Amino acid sequence: MKSEDTPFEGGPMDGRVLPVLVGPTGQPPKIYRIPVPDAAGGPPVVHVYRRVPRGHTRRLGLLQGWKYEYDPTGRADGLKWPWSKPDTAPRATPGRTPDDTDE
Repeated sequence: MKSEDTPFEGGPMDGRVLPVLVGPTGQPPKIYRIPVPDAAGGPPVVHVYRRVPRGHTRRLGLLQGWKYEYDPTGRADGLKWPWSKPDTAPRATPGRTPDDTDE
C-alpha cells in the first residue's frame, strides 16, 4: 500500500505529520479516527480529524495536497442519502412561543 505524509492541525495531534495510507484513487480517507486508550482501563477516547485541502497553486489553482483538521464534535457524518433525515434538534414552530401548549 502507498502512504502519504499528512499534517494534522488542532487537537492533541497538532503539528504532527503522520504517514496515512491512501486509497486506490490516491487520496487519504475523509475522516481519520485516532483511538486513545484510557489509563484507568475504561473505554478509549476517539479523536476525529477531517480531511481538508492543504492549499492551491497560484497559477492553475491545482490542489497541493491534504491535511487533517481536528473536529471537536467528534461526530462522523454518514452517507448523505436523499431519504436520510438530518440529525438536528427540533426547532420551534414559527409564530409560537415555548409557553404555548396544544389544548
